[in-house]
Amino acid sequence: MSMIQFHLGASLVALGAIIAVMALPKGRDAHRLLGRVAAAGLMAAAISSFWITSRGHWSWIHLLSLTTAINLPFAVLAARRGRIAAHKRAMLANAGGLVVAGLFAVFAPGRYLHAVLFG
Repeated sequence: MSMIQFHLGASLVALGAIIAVMALPKGRDAHRLLGRVAAAGLMAAAISSFWITSRGHWSWIHLLSLTTAINLPFAVLAARRGRIAAHKRAMLANAGGLVVAGLFAVFAPGRYLHAVLFG
């Protein structure tokens, strides 16, 4: 399995879990379990992105990965401390970043996923 495949898989797991978490009642066991799955997928996608480069160089999108890797532990800690509004803001920011990165990967010419889908 290539790093791109791993990264895409982690991203899709995170996206699916995020959608489920947003649809479920908050604070229940299913929310917590799927939230952990989403967090693990987000972190795996963020970290794996650093092994995906263009001609050996990172792009501006790696700043989003860095932001996610820093923001995600903050979001989890906020939930554990009962700071639910901060948790919600941080996780929505992470989810938004995932969607932006995904749209960029799909619609930006020259990106691997763009070539697979439209090439």
